[in-house]
Amino acid sequence: MKEQFNKEGYVIIKNFFNKEEIALIYTEARKLFAIQIERVLGKKVDINNKDEFEKAMFDFFEADFTTFVNTGKQVQHLISLHRLGTDPKIVDLLKSIGYDFPIIGVRPAMQFNSRYLSKGGSHWKLGAHQDWRTGQGSLDSIVMWFPLVDCGEALGSLQILPASHKDGLLKADTSGYLGSIQEDLPEEQYVQTEFEVGDLLVFSAFLVHRSGENVTKNIRWSVQLRYNNIAEGTFQERGFPMPYIYKPEADLVTPNFPEKQHLETVFA
Repeated sequence: MKEQFNKEGYVIIKNFFNKEEIALIYTEARKLFAIQIERVLGKKVDINNKDEFEKAMFDFFEADFTTFVNTGKQVQHLISLHRLGTDPKIVDLLKSIGYDFPIIGVRPAMQFNSRYLSKGGSHWKLGAHQDWRTGQGSLDSIVMWFPLVDCGEALGSLQILPASHKDGLLKADTSGYLGSIQEDLPEEQYVQTEFEVGDLLVFSAFLVHRSGENVTKNIRWSVQLRYNNIAEGTFQERGFPMPYIYKPEADLVTPNFPEKQHLETVFA
């Protein structure tokens, strides 16, 4: 596996995860959205009825974009999601690829991509890019990507350029969400990936990849995990840079909240 990874820049591991642990993350994410769907739209939805639930997701997105975004942010902090990202089998996998001192590059990211959940298209279908540009960690930075649902070409599964991780950091338009690559790329060399729940894609942060075309009316639910190798020399020499910035809002998000009676109710 390490030989293939070094040569091609990626490896797909079938049935790496237990399907039940992936199902738990998927279920909890939908439960979070269902809470706000009921509050905003005034109706309960069956999270296991995919068409009904995802139609409600689209309606929620249109009805209250701010709350939809906030709910999406809360999903990123699911304990089940973070637990998976630190699972010993993940650490063992990193070490088998050559990581002497693995460390989390950035918090786990859950994505729910659909043309009906996008304003301007930037978070629906990403063009060719390299993840290292946003992470800027160790030269052997690794990204792990897996879907929460069976995911193939129709649902817009990732398309990758094998061995492109050895081409260096390519020129990109950095005005967008991730920095789309501006150099000419061999269209015919893209590989369309296919996944079942439990499968895992591991790839170099320098590997060129892009979103496929989700031609369905369903959502592509997926998770991305990123890791750096503390033992990599240039990472140490650059002082362990961290380009991601997490900080709180300076003002109260909800004005004049909470008041004394709110706390009295909570701690009654």
